[in-house]
Amino acid sequence: MKFKDRKVLVCGMARSGQAAAALLCDLGAVVTAQDLRESIDWAYSPEEKGITPYLGQNPDEIIHEFDLVVISPGLSIYLPFVEKAKALNIPVWGEAELAFRICPCPVIAITGTNGKTTVTTLVGEIMARHNPKTVIAGNIGIPLTSMVKDLSPDALVVAEISSFQLETAAAFRPAVSAVLNMTEDHLDRHKDMETYIAMKARIFENQKHPDYAVLNYDNPITCDMKPKCHTVLFSESTVLETGVYLRNGSIYARLDVKHAGKACIFSEAQTSNTCISSKAPEEVHIAPIEGLNIMTENALAATALALCAGAYPSHIAEGLRAFKAVDHRLQHVATIGGVDYYNDSKATNPNAAIKALESFSKPIVLIGGGYDKKSDFDPWVKAFEGKVAKLIVIGQTAPQIIRTCQENGFSAYCQAKSMEQAVEMAAKAAAPGHVVLLSPACASFGMFKDFEERGNMFTQYVNQIGLL
Repeated sequence: MKFKDRKVLVCGMARSGQAAAALLCDLGAVVTAQDLRESIDWAYSPEEKGITPYLGQNPDEIIHEFDLVVISPGLSIYLPFVEKAKALNIPVWGEAELAFRICPCPVIAITGTNGKTTVTTLVGEIMARHNPKTVIAGNIGIPLTSMVKDLSPDALVVAEISSFQLETAAAFRPAVSAVLNMTEDHLDRHKDMETYIAMKARIFENQKHPDYAVLNYDNPITCDMKPKCHTVLFSESTVLETGVYLRNGSIYARLDVKHAGKACIFSEAQTSNTCISSKAPEEVHIAPIEGLNIMTENALAATALALCAGAYPSHIAEGLRAFKAVDHRLQHVATIGGVDYYNDSKATNPNAAIKALESFSKPIVLIGGGYDKKSDFDPWVKAFEGKVAKLIVIGQTAPQIIRTCQENGFSAYCQAKSMEQAVEMAAKAAAPGHVVLLSPACASFGMFKDFEERGNMFTQYVNQIGLL
């Protein structure tokens, strides 16, 4: 699509919406910026950009005036104005689709229920060793539209992509994609698991040879997906005939990777930055897992993605060793009075919270609860056995979580009205040698602006305890 003089409506003026509106203006479009809020904290002056604000009201009455509608990820495709636009044959894109249409360089796109931010960050750091022009963007908190016009064809984008962004995918076609895992999540938005899976699978919908799709062999849903491009599997439990896998405490790869016309077939003796060819792919040792500051599944996925993108084994090993945990994902906050405090605010669904519990051998005082995404908390509560000494529950889902605890015979719980009160209760309940863990198993909406604010408030109140 040519954007000059096209009338474009951008809906939702959070970070991604503002970035999309600014990009469209730079491309010569006539932009109207809509939001239900009457006041927006702008990152720039919309008037100076030439943007017309349309605030405090729905766009239903004006939707027919536009050539294109761009919606933020937080806006459902089932909203009446979106349905009306589609009925009028007006294209409806998300910010990620818009960015892809402009992007001049290859994209590595990563989705899945859990681990997206960690894997995206790790792959970005690995690929930066291979290509210094690598950038990290997407649902990770940096809109791709905010940087895409400054990229060169020899750059590389590593992007976290959510199921919300994939709802509006049209031409989106990454060079390398990944679906890390699939478990129940966002059913308040996607209605059922089948729709949620279908949205995730759209990440490779337009891919074909010579593109690559990376999938989790250990997850029954992702293992059953059928991309129309080269497929690379990774596994923590099985030594694969072809793929990336864990064996004897180390990551190994056995792949025939041909990306961008360059064959990279690694042998076990391959440890330098030189690719060698053979008639059949042989096993190459990447790195031992021990001592890495990352979950094994995430390390395997990142290795597979980086190999598909042409990275050398030595770069991958260096990146794995140097990686530090991302903010709000099992982030160590402090040790106070012999108690370790961890911020895992990014655990916004039960499966992610279960993985956090499995990361500790010490007794856990757990803070959980939040916005109701129609999740099933039964598996999460069952995972408390032998792990959780005390649960402090917060947010909209508190009654449901308490009921689930009662049904499973778990009685060591109490309810807090705020994060400050939850941290105070946790500090009193924890003894030396315990872990206080914020791992909510829920989204943050209702009590907090986002998971980052939730994690930052937890950190703030923990540090206040340390000053007492």
